[in-house]
This record gives sequence, structure tokens and C-alpha cells, in this order.
Amino acid sequence: MLKGQIAKRLLQIIMVLLGISLMSFLLIYLAPGDPVRAMFAVSGSIPSEEVLEQMREEMGLNQPFWIQYGTWLLKCLQGDFGISYSQGKPVSQLLAIKVMPTLQLASLSLVLMLIMAVPLGALSALYQNRPLDYIIRGGTFFGISMPNFWVGLLLLYFVALKLGLLPVVSTGMGLKKMLLPAFTLAFAMAGKYARQVRAAILEEMNQDYVYGALARGLSESTVLWRHIIPNAMLPLLTMLGLSLGSLLGGTAVVEVIFSYPALGKLAISAITSMDYPLIQGYVLWIALIYMLVNLAVDISYSFLDPRLRKGV
Repeated sequence: MLKGQIAKRLLQIIMVLLGISLMSFLLIYLAPGDPVRAMFAVSGSIPSEEVLEQMREEMGLNQPFWIQYGTWLLKCLQGDFGISYSQGKPVSQLLAIKVMPTLQLASLSLVLMLIMAVPLGALSALYQNRPLDYIIRGGTFFGISMPNFWVGLLLLYFVALKLGLLPVVSTGMGLKKMLLPAFTLAFAMAGKYARQVRAAILEEMNQDYVYGALARGLSESTVLWRHIIPNAMLPLLTMLGLSLGSLLGGTAVVEVIFSYPALGKLAISAITSMDYPLIQGYVLWIALIYMLVNLAVDISYSFLDPRLRKGV
């Protein structure tokens, strides 16, 4: 991508973030419930109406919508996303603490998924319409059909409780404590990606350059791993980017099942406690991650495909 195109995309990201911030703030503003009451409910106290009204005044909740939004937006531009109602800490600090566990879980999940999906998809393509192909396709369909929470519960019961191979509760510290939640996330993705890898490889196998390489005496394994698979992986980059963005945004169900301390679990606690500043910060984080990952994927295309660099 040219520098001008990258600058244009960055400007689009800023405009989209502004629109998302406005919509999320408006929806939270219109949502039923009283955040001040929720804040006191977390602490276990029951204040009087006078105290509640005084707190609303101090927090600016009695001001008109545009004043509240403008004040919040100006603080956000300075890196201040407000103070969490439920935890009493800066939202930016809470999000920053959960970034590394989320990044570790997302990276391990994608690695496990690729380890499973690429060989299965390649074998399924090489043995097209043979028994092995039917077995792999049936297994991938089974994997896609199973929801994450069910896979997680099965793994907890058999691997952690019955066999005792891995810990039941994940704290994010150490590889063993991340394996179960990471494999749970990778399982469903592997089925979907294996089918995509199979389709991409089958498409590449019918290209002229494959017949030319085989005619020059290259072995089938060399053509497969040096030419077909690298070219087949290029269309999957967009899917990988979307999956990475989704994982970095947090996978709430899996994180709650395994008690994994990442962004998804933080978002669930923020929603249940009506922690509006934390919810708004989380929404902006997800939007920013998705758009930056998509931008990175688009930029990577120009490095991986020489035709794009030449404008073909």
C-alpha cells in the first residue's frame, strides 16, 4: 500500500472510532438503570436519596447528553477513559492489565489452530474424494458444530478432573494453565480453517504454474510446500485477521468457564455491575483492535504478493 493509502485508512479509523464512541455513549445513556445505585450496591451500602443525587451531580450524570459526551471525549483524547465504578481504578489501567493475558491466549489459540488446520486441510485436498478426505471433512464439520462452552466443559471434565493432566482454573501464568482455554478456542476455528485450506489448495493445484513445476521435475511435496501452500495461505490472511481481532477483543464464555483473567471476563463483570466507563473503554478497544488488525493484513498483502506492489 502507498503511504497516501495508509494515511487515508488511518483517517478512516479515526472517523469510525468517533462514530462508535458516539453510538456506544448514546446507547449507554439511554440504557435503563442507575450507575450510581449500582456502584453503591457493589460496596454493599444503601445510601439515602440525597447522597445519590449528590453523587450524580459530582459525576456529571445530571448534565445534558452532549455535555457528558463532549467531556468524556476530551478526556479520552488525553488517554483518560474515566474511573471504573465497580473497581475504583482508571479504566485505561484495567484494560492495560488484561492486554497481555489476552494477547498470550490469542497467540496460543491461533498457533494451535494452524497446527491442526493446515495439515488436515492439505491432506484433505491431496486425497480429494477418498476415504481420508471424507473422514477429515466429517471431523471438521463436527468441530464447527460444537459450541465453545461445550468443548470447554468436556475438556474440564475429562482432561482436568478425570485425568488431572492440566489445572482446572487458569490464572494466565504459565503454558499449562493456558492450554485448555487455548485449545477450546482453537478447536472450532481449526474445523473452519481446515475446510478453507482444503478449498484454497484445490484451487491452486489447478493453476498452470503447478503443472509447469511438475513438468520441470520438481517433486509433488516440493511443489506443495514451496508453492501451493504459500499461495493458498494468502486468501486466508483476512480470516486470520478477523479471528485475531475477535480473540484480542476477549472471548467471554471461555474465559468465564476457565476463570481466565482477560478482557472478556472483565467485560462481563463490567456489564453485570453497570460499569459504564469500563464498558465504553472496552467497546473502543475492540473497535480499535479490529481496524488496526485489518489495516495490518492489508499492508501485509503488498509484501506477500508482488503483483500488488506493482499495481497489477
